[in-house]
Amino acid sequence: MRFGALEAGGTKMVCAVGTEEGGILERISIPTETPEITMPKILAYFQEKQISALGIACFGPIDLDHQSRTYGHIMMTPKLAWRKYDICGYFREKLNVPVGFDTDVNGSMLGESTWGCAKGLDTAIYITVGTGVGVGVIAGGKLLHGMQHPEAGHMLIPARADDPYKGKCPYHGHCMEGLAAGPAIEERWGAKAETLAGRPEVWELEAHYLAYAVTNYILVLSPQKIILGGGVMHQQQLLPMVREKVKEMLGGYLQTKELEDMDSYIVLPSLKDNQGIMGALKLGMEALEENH
Repeated sequence: MRFGALEAGGTKMVCAVGTEEGGILERISIPTETPEITMPKILAYFQEKQISALGIACFGPIDLDHQSRTYGHIMMTPKLAWRKYDICGYFREKLNVPVGFDTDVNGSMLGESTWGCAKGLDTAIYITVGTGVGVGVIAGGKLLHGMQHPEAGHMLIPARADDPYKGKCPYHGHCMEGLAAGPAIEERWGAKAETLAGRPEVWELEAHYLAYAVTNYILVLSPQKIILGGGVMHQQQLLPMVREKVKEMLGGYLQTKELEDMDSYIVLPSLKDNQGIMGALKLGMEALEENH
């Protein structure tokens, strides 16, 4: 059986076909332009693939309430052309197959919990730190939704005393995304993150903000594993600094076997950057099961 997977991002749409075992048979990448330009290209790709279902892991915010009249829509995204766009309805009508739908970061969390380093765990979180910051949560063995879906990338964080930066987020300024995402790093330091590897002060501050948020996620969600992904985490020096600062911020309050081994507790993704597309595959499989 073949499943379609769409990792719908703000800059590119990754389309793939895969198997029930999580194997990726083929993939293409299509630039994210307007729906009028981009969607027919994605449709043309999947129409030829004889897929049994499609899973979409999508940039957000999105409507995940099955009882809502806007279920399956992209909601108040900064990408104005996509605001209120019914991405699920489009593919259901055109492909006539079940469509699974969730956030892009929940997709990555689902990929890791199905085939990766969070497999078999009851509760875990996936944090992506890139153009934005998103957090996907598995709680009680299921993706966490609630009234919409977690927006923990916008957790409010106080600026460190020596950081005068006002924050990049237009809604909150000093939130996790506003202080620690790639665009915030670039605006604060005047250069893209990948060119700042030799500036220890950049990564010491970045580690502070990431650790502040991670510590709060630990105290609120009690995850058994924390996965840090996204382009910013490609800085090899960053992860050890985050682990050390989380340990300091917890202050010895929690005593668990997970926290005794920080190297196995706060980790990088394990699926070689395939976690998002593999999570989308799983969303497609679940949609097919629900329709039988």
